[in-house]
Amino acid sequence: MRNDTAIWPSPESYVTRMQPDHPVLCFAPDVLQAVARRFIDGFAGLVTYAVKANDDPAVLANLAAAGIRAFDVASPAEMARVRAVKGDAVLHYHNPVRSVEEIAAGVVHGVQSWSVDCAQELAKLADVPREGVEIAVRLRLPVKGAAYDFGGKFGADPEGAVALLRQVVEMGFVPSLTFHPGTQCADPEAWAVYIEAAADVARRAGVRLARLNVGGGFAAHRAGVAPDLEAIFDRIAEAAEVFGPDRPALVCEPGRAMVSEAVTAVLRVKALRSGGAVFLNDGIYGALAEWRDIGAPGRFRVMSPEGQLRQGAMRERVVFGPTCDSLDRLPEALALPEDMAEGDYLLVPGMGAYTAAITTGFNGYGRHEVVTVAGG
Repeated sequence: MRNDTAIWPSPESYVTRMQPDHPVLCFAPDVLQAVARRFIDGFAGLVTYAVKANDDPAVLANLAAAGIRAFDVASPAEMARVRAVKGDAVLHYHNPVRSVEEIAAGVVHGVQSWSVDCAQELAKLADVPREGVEIAVRLRLPVKGAAYDFGGKFGADPEGAVALLRQVVEMGFVPSLTFHPGTQCADPEAWAVYIEAAADVARRAGVRLARLNVGGGFAAHRAGVAPDLEAIFDRIAEAAEVFGPDRPALVCEPGRAMVSEAVTAVLRVKALRSGGAVFLNDGIYGALAEWRDIGAPGRFRVMSPEGQLRQGAMRERVVFGPTCDSLDRLPEALALPEDMAEGDYLLVPGMGAYTAAITTGFNGYGRHEVVTVAGG
């Protein structure tokens, strides 16, 4: 997502002037920086960015310009991408499963925080330099409130976390705990439950934590009223008082909620069938890939090529993507205006996270032009 020299006032202005026939992502750097500052100002600790959500150099550069100095990386490729934009960035390597070669790359890149969730992965870090290097034990709990949960793949239960924390101290690393409440979590109490459990784990282990990483999972605005991030920040700070005088420094690692609002996707209606089905110029192999798993967002507008908003009665329509694969179809119908016409544009805000990161080039579709806009 480059910083174009020509900045359009809005996605609508770009569409009406250029009338693109291909998918476009309208990137608003000012919006991205404003969200970054919201996290920095509101969260009572270190804000890191989860690079997996969007690793584009322009995104990383704008986050650095806004004051983000630490980045959560999941691979050596992400490390290199961050270093190319911000050479002095602090790197947290919190993908808890790594090969020996990946660990070596992390050491070369100067990773300052590693995460583990089992004894085997901790043993792999035996040769990592100790001085000032943190290992965060990843805790998992059966906490509800997210679109989907990571506990089935990563994390140690409380008993396992107690044992791992003790081993971290014995090995001479700086001890920390981390957790992830799950994707699109809007319930502040999910963090509170985890924080209370983390305090109990530290107490049982007899370990004073240097830091507590409360993960990502902060919900992006997908429908209805925007999530109240400040309520989550406040609840996290309040819940952390359970540690008393041993209260660790706090860290968070937002991804989706950090970058989502900075991009509006512009898709075109390729065809309308007599039965009401809609064919778009992008689908589940492209910008709409996540819609299969967490549903379509409720925030979009339909516009004619001349800029007229379609305001007809809403009608549920089956939506297909452009490829020749019959699976290229949204699992649920979308409510779209009755007066929508072939050649119209679907403008979808809140598409900055994962849209570009997981897009394929199947059938020659799915690649997006990126333009810079002043706002979404």
